[in-house]
Amino acid sequence: MRLQVQVLVQRGDIVESRHRVQCAVADAAGVVSAATENVDRVTSFRSAAKPFQLSPFVERGHADALSCTEPELAIMAASHSGSREHLALVRGLLARIGLDARALACGYHDPQDADSLEDVRRDPRLKSPLYNNCSGKHAGMLAFAVAEGWPVAGYERLDHPLQQLMLRTVAECCGVRPDTVRLGVDGCGVPVFGMPLTRMAQGYARIAEASRHGGEARALQRIARAMTAHPVLVEGHGRLATDLMLATTGRLLAKSGAEGLLLVADPTRGTGLAIKCEDGAMRAMGPAAVECCLAVGALEPGEAAALAVHRQPPIHNAAGLVVGRLEARVSVESARDVPA
Repeated sequence: MRLQVQVLVQRGDIVESRHRVQCAVADAAGVVSAATENVDRVTSFRSAAKPFQLSPFVERGHADALSCTEPELAIMAASHSGSREHLALVRGLLARIGLDARALACGYHDPQDADSLEDVRRDPRLKSPLYNNCSGKHAGMLAFAVAEGWPVAGYERLDHPLQQLMLRTVAECCGVRPDTVRLGVDGCGVPVFGMPLTRMAQGYARIAEASRHGGEARALQRIARAMTAHPVLVEGHGRLATDLMLATTGRLLAKSGAEGLLLVADPTRGTGLAIKCEDGAMRAMGPAAVECCLAVGALEPGEAAALAVHRQPPIHNAAGLVVGRLEARVSVESARDVPA
């Protein structure tokens, strides 16, 4: 299935701008069943790689040794909003390994959670890396380093054995060689991985297959179960990936990444869906995600109806009046010549 996807920004009956969107659907073997035209272009995995980065921590038995709960696994795979619940889980993980927020290399940014944002504005002394949306991942990485007897200092650097393992694990899960993965530095300071959308979709198809069968991918199965059982921990109230999992009652697993990226695992079909807004605009992701998921059969119409605020988000003017909306257009161009 050949797709064409764009998100229109409409003010009244005027189309003000367009976001071009790429997407790919693949199975665990890497066979692509639906795609737009540029899905082999390399882009960065960003936070959508987190389930894979967490998997060796679970696979090697460290999660069990630390008595990690499902909420704690979910927060380690999260891009959380910095709510008080999120912060408490990260603090608890750090305390169990004898560390605190000073060990986190992710840095501080303002929380997306309104209550927490008010907390730090009222008392700036509260500001710490705990509020970073990647603090759960970093707490998990620190726990991994402690469990393996690796140095805690520099755990975020590419030359650290932890990050070398992350690279190999993400590459293996996505069906590529580690030496073909392009590298950069993520917003939270750890290495970020570059690969085509088709390979990202393949990785999420393996999460989908693990959710159904487990087997050798039992660690991914366990992580997926934690994420879908606790979707508000994975991102937060009102956020796209959380709402996709809530609308499908955990049937789909979804995880966003910065710069306009969303990955979806569909265990019912054993497929993964990768969606990327070319210009990195996160505002386009809701409309694109809902319409793409509908087009490839990952969402039912009733489920899409529950995602109306993401499907056609309104545009408000300075007085708070609705003056426009965003809307995705998905067309099927051809059922032939889909990239492999």
